Amino acid sequence: MSGARLEVSGLGKNFRGLRAVHDVSFTVPAGAIHALIGPNGAGKTTIFNMIAGVHVPTVGTVSLDGRTISGLRPDKVCDAGVGRTFQIVRPFRGLSVLENVTIGALHRRPKLGEARGAAEAILQRLGLADRRHHPAESLTLPDRKRLEVARALATEPKLLLLDEVMAGLRPTEVDVMVGFLRELNAETGLTILLIEHVMRAVMALAAHVVVVSYGDKIAEGTPAEITRHQAVLDVYLGEEEVA
Repeated sequence: MSGARLEVSGLGKNFRGLRAVHDVSFTVPAGAIHALIGPNGAGKTTIFNMIAGVHVPTVGTVSLDGRTISGLRPDKVCDAGVGRTFQIVRPFRGLSVLENVTIGALHRRPKLGEARGAAEAILQRLGLADRRHHPAESLTLPDRKRLEVARALATEPKLLLLDEVMAGLRPTEVDVMVGFLRELNAETGLTILLIEHVMRAVMALAAHVVVVSYGDKIAEGTPAEITRHQAVLDVYLGEEEVA
């Protein structure tokens, strides 16, 4: 890993006087898998939205490979190399699985045949090739989660933001997704930042964890360090969960 791919510096966001995020800073090195965790309402998705250009920070900056991207429109952030999934999975209704992923691939590959070929390859890798002509809305939850990852990967990002892609999955399905993300990171060097409540997945994937609560960063460190951090135990993990 060489240098910071993502740098979040003094990030804050207010909504009509409500402080959602306050003075959050962290970095993600190129080629790393890091996690952003915290209780519901902690500000995690708001941080993702500021990285991805959905929200303009009230204060602070977001940089990708040394270039400031905070304040750019989401399409320009995507141009810069940020792909993301959404917590609530909403595929394009009325379109097939393949068509959903092809739309993402068209961002980098304007020729339809090339975009479709790239989409086919991604679906094959995610185990969705046999469902590529199925209506996207007909998929099961695990398959819709994989489709969401496929659509983000189709934009060929340098940084992939994963927002609870394992929520609602059974343990065996979580293991499959963890294995896929590990393999993807090892083979391509893709940098990944994930929001996740499934702690077994966080512990298996992340080299470094940032913890937020009520919009503030309260801890960061390795997974082993986080599980022993008293403030994290108090507000999020709980003694029973990490035992």
